[in-house]
Amino acid sequence: MPEAPLSHDPALDPSPAELLAARPNLRQHAMDGLLLDGVPLNAIVDAVGTPTWVYSATTLRQRYQALIRALADANIDAHAHYAVKANDHLAILATLAREGAGADVVSEGELRRALKAGIPANRIVYSGVGKSPRELRFALRENIGQINVESAEELAMLSAIATAEDKTARIALRVNPDVAAGGHDKISTGRATDKFGIAYDQAAALYAHAAGLPGIEPVGIATHIGSQILDLAPFRDAYSRIAELVRTIRAQGHRVETVDCGGGLGIPYKDEAAPSPAGLAATIKGAFHNLDVRIALEPGRWLVGPAGLLLASVVLSKQTQAARFVVLDAAMNDLVRPAMYGAWHGILPVSAIDATAPLSAADVVGPVCESGDTFARSRLLPPLAPGARVAILDSGAYGAVMSSAYNARPRAAEVMVDGDAWTVIRARQTHEDLWTGEVVPIP
Repeated sequence: MPEAPLSHDPALDPSPAELLAARPNLRQHAMDGLLLDGVPLNAIVDAVGTPTWVYSATTLRQRYQALIRALADANIDAHAHYAVKANDHLAILATLAREGAGADVVSEGELRRALKAGIPANRIVYSGVGKSPRELRFALRENIGQINVESAEELAMLSAIATAEDKTARIALRVNPDVAAGGHDKISTGRATDKFGIAYDQAAALYAHAAGLPGIEPVGIATHIGSQILDLAPFRDAYSRIAELVRTIRAQGHRVETVDCGGGLGIPYKDEAAPSPAGLAATIKGAFHNLDVRIALEPGRWLVGPAGLLLASVVLSKQTQAARFVVLDAAMNDLVRPAMYGAWHGILPVSAIDATAPLSAADVVGPVCESGDTFARSRLLPPLAPGARVAILDSGAYGAVMSSAYNARPRAAEVMVDGDAWTVIRARQTHEDLWTGEVVPIP
């Protein structure tokens, strides 16, 4: 099922005032228009243009601190490893590194980014279903904290590589608890039919096998059941099964020091009821309170999603017999989530004048030559003349990191706001950049 269908009754949408009230990093100023942490977004567009991603360092820090505080308040021995796949910009990683975050990576590139940003190797966990021999060798040589092994085949490959490298790989077995979760079929990862992890009923035997392999030191169990989860029940079900597995493995005489609980905590893109860090902490506490294990978490979207937005300008408004279309200069190559998942993102006008104008339904689309290049349908918005600016909210996660140059459209600029200052953290790609490195063979 989709996260939230693009087609819907606009009367059911949160109003602009409700969207603002739920996002304390945003407010409307009577003269300057929409502000992010006190910085006028119009000032950023005037200097940098659109489309442009903008991130709030303050929001990122506050959300990380809130998560850590919730775990501490529940007396959980835990560490957070930011899921780099959500947004891998060095500025995002460095901001979290300064807060003490580790990293959860799924490729050599992400591992190198995390190290470059200052995240210590011993706070890096390597996940992923298809780690290559080259990637595993690099992880071992960097002496990272943990490798989450996803299959018996990967375990055998890692043992051979570690032995050849004269290294010992600290591993956790990623176990598939066969629990359905996630806001969309494509981001549910803990079912028996998914490609991820080791079948629950095979995990204890494989853990015992791992304990006897050269170059392997099993230290724990990992699980990850999906993304954009808005109900704590799937977490409870999965963690209960993992806790029972820990007891089984220990009863067989093996050591289990850590449980990696994965990520997946959802955020309210619209006005959904979303679980809090305190609720997740209570769920973890309920499952593992008497097991004396160190807990790891892999938050991604929950940390960075609400910290970012995409600024775009209106190219034109087109009226047909069926609908009013607001065509933006941003497109699905910039933010693919609505096209890929049917995802709902709040859209606010940046201008203070537009913010007070009458509203009417409009489909918000991009210029890419596909009907799927649609951000919203039947969205209540002001008239929005050519050149008007809008902010697409809660797009800090799986936004820029999934963007492309499809239709030969240069990638957008990226900006980080910190207090009343802002910095361009990635310049807009030029058209010439699109073909740099390409070679045309001589006939």
